[in-house]
Amino acid sequence: MPIIRQLDLRGQLLTEAKINTLLPRGKHDGLSAEQVAGEVIAGVKSGGASFLKKLTQDLDGFDPEPLRVSGIELQSALTSCDAQLRSAIEMAIERNRSVSEAAMPKPFTIELAIGAKVSQRYVPMDSVGLYAPGGKAVYPSSVIMNAVPAQVAKVPRIVLASPGQKQFAGRPHPSVLATAAILGLDEVYCMGGPAAIAAFAYGLDDVNLSPVRLVTGPGNSYVAAAKRLVRSDVAIDSEAGTTEILIIADRGANPKFVAADLISQAEHDEAAAEVLVTDSSQLIAQVVEELERQVVDAKHSVRILEALGGQQSAIVLVDDIEAAVKVSNLYATEHLELLVADPAALVDSITNAGAVFLGEYSPVSVGDYLAGSNHVLPTGGSARYSSGLGVHTFLRVQQVIDYAKEGLAEISESLPLFAQAEDLPAHGSAVSKRFEGK
Repeated sequence: MPIIRQLDLRGQLLTEAKINTLLPRGKHDGLSAEQVAGEVIAGVKSGGASFLKKLTQDLDGFDPEPLRVSGIELQSALTSCDAQLRSAIEMAIERNRSVSEAAMPKPFTIELAIGAKVSQRYVPMDSVGLYAPGGKAVYPSSVIMNAVPAQVAKVPRIVLASPGQKQFAGRPHPSVLATAAILGLDEVYCMGGPAAIAAFAYGLDDVNLSPVRLVTGPGNSYVAAAKRLVRSDVAIDSEAGTTEILIIADRGANPKFVAADLISQAEHDEAAAEVLVTDSSQLIAQVVEELERQVVDAKHSVRILEALGGQQSAIVLVDDIEAAVKVSNLYATEHLELLVADPAALVDSITNAGAVFLGEYSPVSVGDYLAGSNHVLPTGGSARYSSGLGVHTFLRVQQVIDYAKEGLAEISESLPLFAQAEDLPAHGSAVSKRFEGK
């Protein structure tokens, strides 16, 4: 059985329907993610913290009590944190903060006429719930990616949730707690999965957790489904679900690098998607050899092999790099690597991707940790209409209208014409009455 399936799309008409059929995302057995998430959300809404604790005991085999992590626990994790890891965490925070500050949108005021001004400003969300997953891996990096742009946006209340780990007595991973402490986060909860998303959205009265206005952060398909289900009651960033990588590579790409990058994302989850699109059959043969060679030495080889062998992963042969770009735009991947001769020349043709990595020294791994960019990105094809997490996620646009008498007078005859055309004459009267008898 091949380590990864191969598709030959040369000479074929490339359509979204065809790409979705040939490169489907991973499937999950049993009840749909939406149904499972919906049942958990309903349980949290009706049963509060008691339901959440029992669910954790039933699924994970430990009691998450107390749900709220104390300041003493946070400081203990920080004190125990390896010095070199702490240095790496602080570097990641510094780089992400620099990018977030540069990305902060600028307010403006425009004067359309004398006494006619419109301003635009950016108002932070008053509260956010940040989710840092912790299933097959732990993600202090996700704490950084969520919290730093929220802090730069000046969100006044930042709540963090991360699931407990059985090997740490049912508490969140120490590296997650240490990162929270470095960032100065003090409202931290031991909870995970759809239950954490529901707690963010609806609150937990029995532990004094008030609802938030926005929920952000990555997670598995069940977390993504929960975010989708609560979005009528709370804002969400995007459906940042199971990881995906698509690599566009030409015949000059290094097969060792290609294989390593596919493997790096496959180790996240058995349902992770790994896709290579190339116009070189020679590269395909070389990459398959490298995959077989490198997987043997990988710590999570069983998980990696399942991900590579799943329906969601494939090596795709196309006519040329232009066709590869079309496949990529139709697929709309979370992470897109351009391992081609001139990646900068290709980037303008990319329309649908969560983040784009240029050249052989910009692997997805650098974006996961220390690039300064954000790794919370849209998955499942939602990059067609969603953006990755950033400082903009935590801001609301608010316009301020400032018209003086002379500014309103200039449009006092034109505005009632619009109002009459829309059969809303009182709109026009609200202006004209200000100038009656003058």
